[in-house]
Amino acid sequence: MPTLIKGKELAQEMREKLGKRVEKIKNITGRQPGLAVIQVGSDPASSIYVRNKQKACQACGIKSFGYELPEDVSQTQLMELIDTLNQDEHVNGILCQLPLPDHLDEFAVTQSILPDKDVDGFHAVNTGLLSMGRSCLVPCTPAGILAMLKAYDIPLKGQRCVIVGRSNIVGKPVAQLMLKEHATVTIAHSRTRDLPGLCHSADILIAAIGKAHFVTPEYVKPGAVVIDVGINRNEAGKVVGDVDFTSVASIASAITPVPGGVGPMTIAMLLENTFQAYLKQNRVNEEQVDL
Repeated sequence: MPTLIKGKELAQEMREKLGKRVEKIKNITGRQPGLAVIQVGSDPASSIYVRNKQKACQACGIKSFGYELPEDVSQTQLMELIDTLNQDEHVNGILCQLPLPDHLDEFAVTQSILPDKDVDGFHAVNTGLLSMGRSCLVPCTPAGILAMLKAYDIPLKGQRCVIVGRSNIVGKPVAQLMLKEHATVTIAHSRTRDLPGLCHSADILIAAIGKAHFVTPEYVKPGAVVIDVGINRNEAGKVVGDVDFTSVASIASAITPVPGGVGPMTIAMLLENTFQAYLKQNRVNEEQVDL
């Protein structure tokens, strides 16, 4: 049996540790970190994500500011809210739940958030710093993937890593993180020739393509580490990943489940990003809050 990379358990450990660090910083500064979450419209999936983020904040002592805007909110109104939050010293992180309705300019919205409050890591300043291997706020899912790999002592240096998916949210930033760890990285996508053959060469295979059970055994080299980023619903309404877990688990050396793998780590890293943003904005040395 492969090693099951239990993101849910690791995320819980991280949140508990963060809660103690938040309590310690409150004793030093007299104020807790704050995260503002903006939701436009009432999409059920987005509402669930937002509620989960708010609950996670409360559990570790981070102040949560929620803003629910109507579906028809104008670009100007949304940008005015973000400008207000940018100037609010009690708000250390700003997150605008995506996707946005078609009439809103998603790129303009993400770029209007101050880089130091951009806890999603989507601002061009942060993506640029990431590509240069410099310290910045990193997109939460890629950061969670790296944290899992390190927590399970999975070798990265010199390993061949194939990432299926080239999104700005996962594929591209996780490639930059793996390069920084000295892995040899290939990004594959829907137009890649001989995709199964390329994936089969990977020591670490990261599936972030958004297609249920897309990755089957012919994509996976025996002994490979498989990270499943996918969150899909099958015909029965069950949440499943991009990897056909049952068949692939029999040949992988380590694998993440869905649910309970990458998903919980994404929220854990959002909380960590908010905390790091707080430290930077308040000029607090991280050594002061080490446990």
